[in-house]
Amino acid sequence: MNYRLTIQYDGTEFHGWQAQGERRTVQGELARALALIEGGEVVLHGAGRTDAGVHAEAQVASVRLGRAPAPAKVRDAVNGNTGRDVRVVEVSEAPAGFHARFDAKGKTYCYRVFNERFASPFWLRYAHHEARRLDVGAMRRAAPLFVGRHDWTAFSAAQAEARTRVREVTRLDVLERDSRRGRGRLIEIRVSAEGFLRYMVRSMAGALLAAGRGELAEDDLRRAVRTGERPRAVTTAPAHGLTLEEVHY
Repeated sequence: MNYRLTIQYDGTEFHGWQAQGERRTVQGELARALALIEGGEVVLHGAGRTDAGVHAEAQVASVRLGRAPAPAKVRDAVNGNTGRDVRVVEVSEAPAGFHARFDAKGKTYCYRVFNERFASPFWLRYAHHEARRLDVGAMRRAAPLFVGRHDWTAFSAAQAEARTRVREVTRLDVLERDSRRGRGRLIEIRVSAEGFLRYMVRSMAGALLAAGRGELAEDDLRRAVRTGERPRAVTTAPAHGLTLEEVHY
């Protein structure tokens, strides 16, 4: 039987999603737990890879099991054999041809920034701390430059494994709110696209942070998207601020 799993994890202690031998990864830990159910090796397909330190609220994976236990039993058995920083929150029977990666139509990520002079212990693992006051207006004015179908060479890893670096970003919003838990200002950069290159969202976040600090003009960003050359002011934002929020099917 083919199953669809919805997974949450705190990426702090993981070396990313993809299995890497003896290193602790999300895919590796889940596959080991599923193998206990199956009584043998299983192949778990994720909707996409997340890097070391990146979190997920609703990662999606698919797996075939020959023993065909009830979905609720699969969920409970996996959760009973994994660390507390990863949980399967939902399991459902999927059509025979369903593949978590190849059937995905897009994804939504959120990059969070705690913008106060002090760092909140409640956001330490899940938001980048920026002590300098950010100009959210400047960030919002720059945001539309990232929407559309473009070559994202300037905003991806040099070693990104992809046949093409062209992707369509369908939406990018810069939101601001008061965090009751952190007792301070929280800025969220939420971006949706048909697909992402490695470090793409974190590079976009780094560019918007530079714009918010007054270090990067809109013309510089526009030129970077057009030419594929990254401005010196743009750095890749730290991994722990990034969360995969949703996979679209």
